[in-house]
Amino acid sequence: MPRHELLGSARIPDTQKDLRLYKYPDKFSIVIPGRGELMNSRVHGSERALAELACKAMQGRSNTRLLVGGLGMGFTLAAALEQVGNDSEVVVAELVPEVVEWNRELMGEPSGHPLTDQRTTVFIGDVANLLRANACGDGSCFDAIMMDVDNGPTAMIRSENNWLYTDEGLHITRQALRPGGVLAVWSAAPDQKFQTKMRRCNFKVEEHIVRPHRAG
Repeated sequence: MPRHELLGSARIPDTQKDLRLYKYPDKFSIVIPGRGELMNSRVHGSERALAELACKAMQGRSNTRLLVGGLGMGFTLAAALEQVGNDSEVVVAELVPEVVEWNRELMGEPSGHPLTDQRTTVFIGDVANLLRANACGDGSCFDAIMMDVDNGPTAMIRSENNWLYTDEGLHITRQALRPGGVLAVWSAAPDQKFQTKMRRCNFKVEEHIVRPHRAG
């Protein structure tokens, strides 16, 4: 059994569940007791792909503004910053304040400390509230929204997150996008029902299967 050290623990708002941050000799790991490992710093290919795929549509644009829903270990945020120019802003919304602290003080090195980038703006709170506040529909909001909240459209850890994947949530998200904007949604597996729902909410849908790491 690998030696590991518990670095921190945090309660997920509106639940009775905790996040625990562990340090192993070769990785950091965030675990939900009773549900297993949520993420680790060695397996992050899909998190980076979320940003890389979303940002393809913005090549050549200036003054871009992006939203990352869910900080996690910072890999999606880091990949988004790599794709945009110096005049851009990347807003990252994280529900659990301790996760922001862990990225700043304990586990930021594997992702390259993206929170220290001057283009990063941190919003601590529910990304749904941020979307509602930015659902202006006047083209002044986000060029891309990257959602890595919970386990995607199914298998909710926090029931309140379900709203993001409802018709109402998708309509609000669409209103928070600039013309030609992109919504990228991370999912643990293909979800045909959610694709149908997105089309019903006037999104053009593309599915991409990506590897979490190079080995498979």
